[in-house]
Amino acid sequence: MNIGILGTGFGAYHASILKQLEFIGRVVIFGRNEAKLLKLKEELGVEITTSIEDLLSDPAIDVIDICLPSALHKTYAIEALRSGKDVFCETPVALELEDAQNMLQAEQQYGRRILVNQFIKFDYAYEYLYQAARDAAYGKLLQVTLRRETAPLWGDLGLPTIAANLMIHELDFITWLLDLPALSAVWGTSGGREGQALVHAAFLQPEVNAQVIVSSQMPESYPFTVSYEAYFEQAKLVFLESSDANGVTEASLTGYTANGKVNIPLIPNNPYEKSLRHALHCLQNGSDSILSLQHAVKSLQLASQLTKQFTRDKR
Repeated sequence: MNIGILGTGFGAYHASILKQLEFIGRVVIFGRNEAKLLKLKEELGVEITTSIEDLLSDPAIDVIDICLPSALHKTYAIEALRSGKDVFCETPVALELEDAQNMLQAEQQYGRRILVNQFIKFDYAYEYLYQAARDAAYGKLLQVTLRRETAPLWGDLGLPTIAANLMIHELDFITWLLDLPALSAVWGTSGGREGQALVHAAFLQPEVNAQVIVSSQMPESYPFTVSYEAYFEQAKLVFLESSDANGVTEASLTGYTANGKVNIPLIPNNPYEKSLRHALHCLQNGSDSILSLQHAVKSLQLASQLTKQFTRDKR
């Protein structure tokens, strides 16, 4: 397969992964900064271009990998589909639900597919929880709480933006686990800090409760942290991963059962690489994918509901 990448930011990381995949041929990166492009060409051995039009019209390119700002995803995803290319798109696939729905329509119109980098589905700790719930390994799943906490390092993550730009990963997981659960309670505050927020959302299914707690207003001394607690009929699972300012990451997954406490080994993996590999194999083989645009739209539906609630409350 031959891949065209739009964007030299996170696109550079995608390119470094693609160059290691045995079934990938050409990798061509589009960007506007020629110095950055030349550096990537030298370091990664990729082709480069400053023309999106040339890349989209290249008949040898099979897939367009979109790593541009989210507000641009719809425009270039639809252009890629119109040009006869499949698409792999960074998450969030769009910032507005209407944009994602337009992309769904374009899939149907042009007979091509958009897969979305919902990489949390390939993070081992979350895979483990998903499989344990599906297999009833500890009996039925009763309740799960997901958390994501960060200092204000990533730009504007206030109430109008936090659901689509930070909380989206937990929403990706919740909709994978529970399909499209009903949003039962929402609370959010900026704490008087512009561009920051603390959010709590609760979701209900007939027999399962889920909660998501996300903060972009942690003190700078607080490590970037993701975690979950999952209550089953016969056990509790506790996952915690934190990364400090020096890039040192600590992670643990613990199970508590009638037989005692068990430290569950976290199998090392790169969820970004697994997500990209899975998506490209599915596009190549025409097989179903857990990264489908339809899956991503469910997450965005919940994000849209949350954002509307925060906006309504602010008024």
